[in-house]
Amino acid sequence: MRNIFQQELSEVQIRLITLAETAGTIMDKASRAFLNSDVTLADEALALAEANESRALDLDELVIRVLSTESPVARDLRILVSALRMSASLERMGSLASHIAAIARYRYPGSAIPESLRKTFEDMARLDLELVAKAAKLLANTDLDLAREIQAQDEAVDRLHRRVFEVVLAPDWKENAMFTVDVTLASRYFERFADHVVDISSKVSFLQTGEWTDN
Repeated sequence: MRNIFQQELSEVQIRLITLAETAGTIMDKASRAFLNSDVTLADEALALAEANESRALDLDELVIRVLSTESPVARDLRILVSALRMSASLERMGSLASHIAAIARYRYPGSAIPESLRKTFEDMARLDLELVAKAAKLLANTDLDLAREIQAQDEAVDRLHRRVFEVVLAPDWKENAMFTVDVTLASRYFERFADHVVDISSKVSFLQTGEWTDN
């Protein structure tokens, strides 16, 4: 019975890693669609996000079944409880990336961003992709140093997010209302995507230490 339980825990881990990798793929396609007005990539991102949501629900059902049949305690219980919360974060990350893809799709064939903010969004997309890749690595090999590195890198995303608002609210901002809405929403989606990676890193820290910290 113990061997079966360990196999189930391994399956939970594998599924979490797959969700993280897929969230990264969705963000990659969505951000490129957003930056390059690519409707094909936008549609691919939207389809992947829907599939990732179904995978997250399947994982939740697996975790609930294991909890109800195995009655785990101590660290095993922490793993399963954390898996439920990480699954929710990973599903939400895919959803946030799909919102970015949706903006690109709605504005096609036009651009959703003015040139004045292109570099800011390129940097934000790059950081988000680096962060989600680290999240997948963290789920595969628990590393508190990597968890702390993720939390520090999130601060760079926050600074870029604030930069978007500074530009939009500046007196010399002359773009139309469509650009204002699009860049404001997109910036928030990129920022929240990174925040969920930080949440995952906090949960991994919880697995290692048994202590919960909010970031």
